[in-house]
Amino acid sequence: MKISIQAVAVWGKIAPSHSITAIMITDDQQTIVTGSQEGQICLWDLSSELKVSSKEILFGHTASVTCLAKARD
Repeated sequence: MKISIQAVAVWGKIAPSHSITAIMITDDQQTIVTGSQEGQICLWDLSSELKVSSKEILFGHTASVTCLAKARD
Protein backbone atom coordinates (compact mmCIF):
# COMPACT_ATOMS: atom_id res chain seq x y z
CA MET A 1 0.00 0.00 0.00
CA LYS A 2 1.49 3.29 -1.12
CA ILE A 3 0.76 6.33 1.05
CA SER A 4 1.06 9.80 -0.44
CA ILE A 5 1.74 12.75 1.87
CA GLN A 6 1.74 16.33 0.63
CA ALA A 7 4.39 18.71 1.90
CA VAL A 8 2.73 21.53 3.84
CA ALA A 9 4.36 24.42 5.67
CA VAL A 10 2.48 26.74 8.01
CA TRP A 11 3.89 30.16 8.82
CA GLY A 12 3.21 32.96 11.28
CA LYS A 13 1.79 36.39 10.55
CA ILE A 14 4.08 37.12 7.59
CA ALA A 15 3.91 34.90 4.49
CA PRO A 16 6.99 34.30 2.32
CA SER A 17 7.45 35.94 -1.09
CA HIS A 18 4.72 34.80 -3.47
CA SER A 19 4.42 36.23 -7.00
CA ILE A 20 0.78 35.38 -7.80
CA THR A 21 0.14 33.91 -11.26
CA ALA A 22 -3.26 32.26 -10.61
CA ILE A 23 -6.11 32.86 -8.15
CA MET A 24 -9.30 31.04 -7.17
CA ILE A 25 -11.91 31.41 -4.42
CA THR A 26 -13.73 28.44 -2.89
CA ASP A 27 -17.50 28.02 -3.26
CA ASP A 28 -18.07 28.91 0.40
CA GLN A 29 -16.10 32.14 -0.18
CA GLN A 30 -14.01 31.56 2.95
CA THR A 31 -10.72 30.54 1.31
CA ILE A 32 -8.67 32.08 -1.47
CA VAL A 33 -6.17 29.84 -3.29
CA THR A 34 -3.23 31.38 -5.14
CA GLY A 35 -0.58 29.86 -7.38
CA SER A 36 2.82 31.51 -7.72
CA GLN A 37 5.61 31.99 -10.17
CA GLU A 38 7.86 30.26 -7.60
CA GLY A 39 5.78 27.02 -7.86
CA GLN A 40 3.91 27.37 -4.55
CA ILE A 41 0.20 27.16 -3.83
CA CYS A 42 -1.03 29.29 -0.93
CA LEU A 43 -4.27 29.12 1.02
CA TRP A 44 -5.66 32.33 2.53
CA ASP A 45 -8.55 32.78 4.97
CA LEU A 46 -11.14 35.34 3.89
CA SER A 47 -13.29 36.77 6.69
CA SER A 48 -16.84 38.08 6.30
CA GLU A 49 -15.29 41.58 6.66
CA LEU A 50 -13.16 40.77 3.57
CA LYS A 51 -9.92 40.61 5.58
CA VAL A 52 -7.36 38.20 4.11
CA SER A 53 -4.91 36.31 6.33
CA SER A 54 -2.32 33.70 5.40
CA LYS A 55 -3.11 30.10 6.24
CA GLU A 56 -0.87 27.51 4.52
CA ILE A 57 1.68 27.18 1.76
CA LEU A 58 2.07 24.04 -0.33
CA PHE A 59 5.43 23.23 -1.94
CA GLY A 60 6.24 20.64 -4.58
CA HIS A 61 5.81 22.13 -8.04
CA THR A 62 8.99 22.61 -10.02
CA ALA A 63 7.48 25.20 -12.39
CA SER A 64 5.17 28.19 -12.09
CA VAL A 65 1.57 27.49 -11.11
CA THR A 66 -0.37 29.17 -13.92
CA CYS A 67 -3.80 27.60 -13.47
CA LEU A 68 -5.96 26.46 -10.56
CA ALA A 69 -9.11 24.31 -10.68
CA LYS A 70 -11.31 22.54 -8.19
CA ALA A 71 -12.51 18.99 -8.41
CA ARG A 72 -16.21 18.29 -8.83
CA ASP A 73 -18.10 16.82 -5.87
